[in-house]
Amino acid sequence: MQRKGQAGTTRFGAWLARPLASFHLVVTIATLLTVLGLVMVLSASSVEAYADGGSAYSLFITQALFAAIGCALFYLALRIPLKRLRQWSFPMFAGSVLALVLVLIPGIGSEVQGARRWFVFGPISVQPSEVVKVTLVVWGAHLLASRRSEHAGLKDILIPLVPAGLLVCLLVVLQPNLSTTIALGIVLAALLWFGGLPVRLFVTIAVSGMVAAGVLALSAGYRSDRMRAFFNPGDDPQGIGYQARQALYSLADGGIWGRGLGQSRAKWSYLPNSHNDFIFAIIGEELGFLGCALVLGLFALFVYTGLRIASRSVDPFLRLLTATATTWITGQALINIGYVVSLLPVTGLQLPLVSAGGSSLAITLFMFGIIANAARHEPEAVAALHGGQDGRFSRLLRLPKPEVYSPARADAARARSAAKAKAAERAKAERSRQAPPRRSLPAPDTGRRRAQDSRGTGSLRATRAWEPNYPMPHARERGRSR
Repeated sequence: MQRKGQAGTTRFGAWLARPLASFHLVVTIATLLTVLGLVMVLSASSVEAYADGGSAYSLFITQALFAAIGCALFYLALRIPLKRLRQWSFPMFAGSVLALVLVLIPGIGSEVQGARRWFVFGPISVQPSEVVKVTLVVWGAHLLASRRSEHAGLKDILIPLVPAGLLVCLLVVLQPNLSTTIALGIVLAALLWFGGLPVRLFVTIAVSGMVAAGVLALSAGYRSDRMRAFFNPGDDPQGIGYQARQALYSLADGGIWGRGLGQSRAKWSYLPNSHNDFIFAIIGEELGFLGCALVLGLFALFVYTGLRIASRSVDPFLRLLTATATTWITGQALINIGYVVSLLPVTGLQLPLVSAGGSSLAITLFMFGIIANAARHEPEAVAALHGGQDGRFSRLLRLPKPEVYSPARADAARARSAAKAKAAERAKAERSRQAPPRRSLPAPDTGRRRAQDSRGTGSLRATRAWEPNYPMPHARERGRSR
C-alpha cells in the first residue's frame, strides 16, 4: 500500500511537471465549479421559481444562459494577446467607471429593493460593479508593472491607483452595495501588496479600510441589523437572525453524506436566498460534508494553481494580474462560506461560479480565461507550444501561440515610447519658439472697394492692395486695366 501511494504521488508530481499543467488545472477547476453551480442552482431555485412563475426551470435557464455567455468570454480571454490587453486596460477601466455613474441615474439604471445596481436589457440584467472588478485588476496590474520597470517611487505607486480605486468604491457605495465594495477593497489591497508597497504603509491603509468598512456597516439600517445579528445571534431568532440560523440547520441536517441531490428541506421557503447567497448551505444539506469539502478543495487547488502561475511567470504584468485575481476570487469565496457557517457577518457576497447571479458568473469566467491565458505564457509552456507540443485542447480550440516575453525587448519598447514622447515634446517646444509673431491684418477699405467695383476691376486690385505678400501686377497691366 505504501508503495502504491508513493507511486501515485510520483505520478501526480510528474503530471504537475508537464509544461501545460497549470493551464489544464485552471480549465478543469472552472469547468467543475460551473457545472456544480448549475446543478445546485437548479436544485435550490426550483421551488421558489415554480411558486413565482409556474416553471421550476426559469432561474436555471437564466443561469445557464449566462454560463454560455461566460464560456464565450472565457474563450475570448484565451485568444486576447497580452499586448492588446494592456493597451485596452485603461479604456476598459474608464468605460466601467462611466457605467457605474450611469447606473445611478434614474431612468437608466434599474432600482430593485432600494438599490440601483443593474442595467436591464430585456430578459438580461447586467451589473456594472461586477465588470469593474476585472477592469480594476487588469489596469492596476498594467500600471504597477509599468511603474516597477521604471523604478518608480512610492508616490508613483499610490497615484493614480489609490484615488481611482477609492472613486470606484464610492460609486459602488452610492448604489448601495457594501458587499461589492468589500470585494473591490480586496482587489485594491492585493494590487498594493503584490505591487511592492512597504509593509508599514500597507498595514496603515488596510486598517483604515477596515475602519471605513465598519463605519459603513453601522451606517445603514439593514447593515447594522446584520452586525447586531452576528454579535447577538439569539436576540431575534425569528427576525434578523433567522437566515443565518436556518443556514446552520441546513448544514447540520446534511451530516457527512447529505440527504441526496434535490432532497433539501430548507429550499421550501425556509431559507431565503438559498440559490444565491446561501447556496453553500444547500450544498451541505444535499451533498453533506463531502460536498462542502469538494468545494473547499477546488478553491484550495485554485489558490495553488494561481500562485503557481504567478511565481512561474517572467512578465511582471502577469505576476501581478494572476496573484491579484487569485486573491480576489478566493477571498470572496472565503467570505461567502464564512458567513454561511456563522464565522463572519452576512455581507451578501456570492460564491464565485456557484451562486446564482448572471453577471457574476460571466465576469468570473472571463477572469478565469485571463488566468488560463497567463498559464499558457509560462516559460516552459511557451517553449512547448512553440516546439509543436500544442496538446489536444489547444488544437481543438485553435488557440494562437503565446508570445515569447523578453525583458530586453519590453524595456526597449518602453524606452522607444518614452523617447518618442520626449522628442514630440521637444519638437513642439521648438515650433513654439520658432513660430513668427502673428501680425494683425488691416481691414480692407470697403468704401474704396465699392468704388473700384463699379469700374469693373477694382475688386481684384482692392483685394491685392491689402493682402500681404501678394505679387502686385506689372505696370503695363495696370495701364491696360485703366
